Amino acid sequence: MIKSNILKENPKMKILEGSMAVAQTVKTCKPNIVSAYPITPQTHIVEDIAQMVADGEMQADYIKVDSEFSALSALIGACATGARTYSSTTSQGLALMFEVLFNASGMRMPIVMTVVNRALSAPLNIWNDQHDSIAVRDAGWIQLYAEDNQEACDLLPIAYKVAEDKEILLPTMCCMDGFVLTHTFEPVVIPEESLVDEFLPSFRPDYVLDPENPVTIGAYGGPEIYTEFRYQQHNAMINAEEKIERAMNEFGEMFGREYNLVDGYRLDDADIVLISMGSLLGTMKDAVDDMREDGVKVGILKITSYRPFPKEKIYEKIRGIETGIVFEKDVSIGMGAGLLNDLKSSLYGKKQTPSLYGFALGLGGRDVTIDNIKDAVNKLKTSKLDDFGFINLREEVL
Repeated sequence: MIKSNILKENPKMKILEGSMAVAQTVKTCKPNIVSAYPITPQTHIVEDIAQMVADGEMQADYIKVDSEFSALSALIGACATGARTYSSTTSQGLALMFEVLFNASGMRMPIVMTVVNRALSAPLNIWNDQHDSIAVRDAGWIQLYAEDNQEACDLLPIAYKVAEDKEILLPTMCCMDGFVLTHTFEPVVIPEESLVDEFLPSFRPDYVLDPENPVTIGAYGGPEIYTEFRYQQHNAMINAEEKIERAMNEFGEMFGREYNLVDGYRLDDADIVLISMGSLLGTMKDAVDDMREDGVKVGILKITSYRPFPKEKIYEKIRGIETGIVFEKDVSIGMGAGLLNDLKSSLYGKKQTPSLYGFALGLGGRDVTIDNIKDAVNKLKTSKLDDFGFINLREEVL
């Protein structure tokens, strides 16, 4: 429940739907070109942006297109001329962009896109899970995951600052859970435009499409050069870790809200660590507080940056903890789940690492409760678990 005096204590705070808050924050980042195609539950973001552009409140061009494939293709062209660009999408829309995601990354276009996480078809489902963005984790885009609407907003200027860094030049997804965040009204402070101007310099790329100085972008790359392109992308993604951390620190100093690549919650004396990304973390924190009252030494590792994957920082946070349980809203069919697999891979061979178990939950928008989290921990204490399983299965329909 929101305290009645919270707005009086912070007059800059507003009660906004998550989508509107994101749209207003995009405005402060001053993109020159916005292009997107409406799809539930992303539509409100670009609907609000389109209205601000039409009303003259936002100085940008909004390109109307016939699909998500076209939307991202248009932004590649715009970005190649030196424009700052923005889009948002979800689920099947992100899947339709698949080919263009690789084009944007391979051509080093620092496009920023809000991905509103939603389940993929079939069966048709408009509700939240994170399978869509996890499925394109290898497309060469930076991926940042928001726990709440304030973070979904604040990650946007951070994303632009890192993506447009001339040593990085990688497109970035700011991921937020559909409906759970986008359609929820929460107290949010929209970053002040004057401070965003100070934090985020103008986009001035070294190479642009210019008839007076012709260059080729995205040309044919044969076997003699293709590997080197991927090598440069790979190194840029690795180097982005330090850049994101630096940008988050600078943002915290200017705006008073701190973010990190990974964060711990009640980890200092934990025997069990629960690991996840996105809005699920709020439920997990309530579950941890309850279990702590019952004497269970459990804590949380929150991962904000999934790509780049900050494996050393993760290791330092959970080193010495006996057991880890990974909760995620995705499944790698037949092979566990994305975050679990990456954690196992990155921790392999290191000393004092927890035994890891994973659960898929909340798929297709199924409710995740405090009891679901506590039940998983209880199973760990009372029985031998498989490396990966599902929580809250309806056995009667199997």
